Amino acid sequence: MRIGLQIPDFTWPGGPEALASTLRAIATTADEGGFASLWVMDHLFQIPLVGPPEHDMLEGYGTLHWLSAQTRRVKLGTMVTGVTYRHPGVLVKTLTTLDVLSEGRAMLGIGAAWFDREHYGLGVPFPPLAERFERLEETLQIAKQMWSEDDGAYEGHHYHLQETLCVPQPLQHPHPPILIGGMGERKTLRLVAEYADACNLFTYEGVDVVRHKLAVLRDHCDSLERDYDTIEKTCLTSIALGPERQSAADVIAACRELAELGIQQLIVNLPDIHEVRPVEILAKEILPEVAGF
Repeated sequence: MRIGLQIPDFTWPGGPEALASTLRAIATTADEGGFASLWVMDHLFQIPLVGPPEHDMLEGYGTLHWLSAQTRRVKLGTMVTGVTYRHPGVLVKTLTTLDVLSEGRAMLGIGAAWFDREHYGLGVPFPPLAERFERLEETLQIAKQMWSEDDGAYEGHHYHLQETLCVPQPLQHPHPPILIGGMGERKTLRLVAEYADACNLFTYEGVDVVRHKLAVLRDHCDSLERDYDTIEKTCLTSIALGPERQSAADVIAACRELAELGIQQLIVNLPDIHEVRPVEILAKEILPEVAGF
């Protein structure tokens, strides 16, 4: 099993003036410590599960481009981009730029979007859920076309591109990995089976739910004649290390249980990540132990 690191909050001691130096310390520690991936949320306001909307929130792709200059080996992505925030052609161009400038380390994390307050607050259109899923599927089709030799037109119901030109092409072949986040059985996991290189599930409902979602994904793969084993299975979870919290042994045991279900990468966030020490503990005490799972 591999371990990735998500950074969902930027409200740290020292305020905005110290934000860059703290983020640099987190990123370089993760990069040098052997983490597989580094993720930021793609939100405009802070989300309710993490904090109030007034908490500091950096724009996702500007942050990733900055992080690409601070790191050397870790994969970089958003956990995950809402399809409503950017026109598909601009999103694919942005992700391609990240892949080229990071020397082949970008991942496209994407989903149907859900946080209505930030849309309404900043004037971003927020169509109904069914339409957002339609737009998500068209965006996935556009990404695949822009990352191919076909630079012709794309005609969808919602998006119309006269030229799907993308120069330079990304360094990763056939394209940067596409990760779709979410647990919806009828639409999200079907889109994973049809278009994605990775899925992202959540652990907050327990391992039995994760097991069930993986079974649903396998069924979709079977119906589409997609090889289930070609999809990387990832999970997102929170870890709080320390006395009266979780020990390294607790985390290792949880990783073993998820690995037995077929989870290949666990992406974690840490409530006290700004202290950097928890990242160091994960790198030294946990990553080597779970690498063989």
